[in-house]
Amino acid sequence: MNPAAVITIFDIGKTNKKLFLFDENYHIVFERSTRLDEVVDEDGYPCEDLESLQQFVVDSLNDIIGLKEYDIKAVNFSAYGASLVYIGNDGQPLTPLYNYLKPYPEELSKQFYANHGGEEHFSIETASPVLGSLNSGLQLYRFKQEKPEVFKHLKYALHLPQYLSFLLTGNCYSDLTSIGCHTATWDFSKNTYHNWIDSEGVISKLAPIVAADKISQVVFGNSPIKVGPGMHDSSAALIPYLLNFNEPFILISTGTWNISLNPFNQSPLTADELQQDCLCYLQYQGKPVKASRLFSGFDHEQQIKRIAEHFKQSIAKFSRIAFQPEIIKRLKVNQPQGLGFASRRLSDFKTAEEAYHQLLLDLIHLQVASTQLVLKGTSVKKIFVDGGFSKNEVFMNLLVTAFPQMEVYAASTAQASAVGAALVMHKEWNSKVIPNNIIELKHYLYHT
Repeated sequence: MNPAAVITIFDIGKTNKKLFLFDENYHIVFERSTRLDEVVDEDGYPCEDLESLQQFVVDSLNDIIGLKEYDIKAVNFSAYGASLVYIGNDGQPLTPLYNYLKPYPEELSKQFYANHGGEEHFSIETASPVLGSLNSGLQLYRFKQEKPEVFKHLKYALHLPQYLSFLLTGNCYSDLTSIGCHTATWDFSKNTYHNWIDSEGVISKLAPIVAADKISQVVFGNSPIKVGPGMHDSSAALIPYLLNFNEPFILISTGTWNISLNPFNQSPLTADELQQDCLCYLQYQGKPVKASRLFSGFDHEQQIKRIAEHFKQSIAKFSRIAFQPEIIKRLKVNQPQGLGFASRRLSDFKTAEEAYHQLLLDLIHLQVASTQLVLKGTSVKKIFVDGGFSKNEVFMNLLVTAFPQMEVYAASTAQASAVGAALVMHKEWNSKVIPNNIIELKHYLYHT
């Protein structure tokens, strides 16, 4: 029996580090997952254990190369953004992989924005809200300012997905999906690096930009393998939808954050939209993707703990609550204004189900406002919801009620970021046509 042709994808999250093998129909035929303990940087702040991550990638690839039932044709990476690896001329990291949650020095931030047109003007140009270390470009600026002697030895600052690719190929690249992820380095109006990159003398520290399907041919374990340059995970997760659907759509990617992504909104970001937590990504073909964000998953988790404690219920109960329109009708009679569900008195509700429906009503109220920010002015007629809330019957039914003129779908694809990183290399390793059933859809109908 001939070994099956597969692509290997490393999907590197902040918590879970995963490896997948996809066959030519994009079915997962092998997977491995691990969690790595964090270490600390020189300031004692938690950060990724870069050495252990390197070991996971190399050891895992060595292991699967030895599996006789698979023919490894290609490798690619999807990984979290806003994280830079600083390598010297010898290819070795010069510093720890700093955590994007590490507090950013206030004085340094003030200095940076004062030198480059002020926060609002700069943020509009770069489509990047002021996010401190989450703006990876400001991490690079901080490195130069605080460690000038080490900075002199910097060959390239590589975003994490491209560093992982570099481990196998020795080739240094930059990728648009990583650059376009609120890095504060890209001028969206000029479609090139912002002028501060040149004026602050860091342009030479950024590797050449390549297409998402740029291939490096390597030999690993006596096997020839094509290696991609890696991608930012949120942008990779959008690829299955872009390849499977031709009509304009919005993807609401739900989890800790609910992010509304509209690849069909090309209008420039406004100061008002920035104030309401909008930003822009770059998709793998270099086009802007306007996005808005809510901290809904986190809020949902905190509030169901409060409801469960008040009504002496198990938290697990809330994953099974069915949509009850009669409760919604009662709640809609008098919906007080407030600071969301956190400001409500639980004693006002008769049951945990009633309180939970009010929580979801409040979250949907915020969700509609957030999604409308990227929906307005476009011809989008479809909304896809993936992630945790796509499995929540109350959320989905309220969403379709809030958007009666739209087609609303709960969408699911196994490991969307990993699938996207595989799909972008399709023509390089896969002889079959891209299947049209990668994404499973459940259509929610509007009921009056």
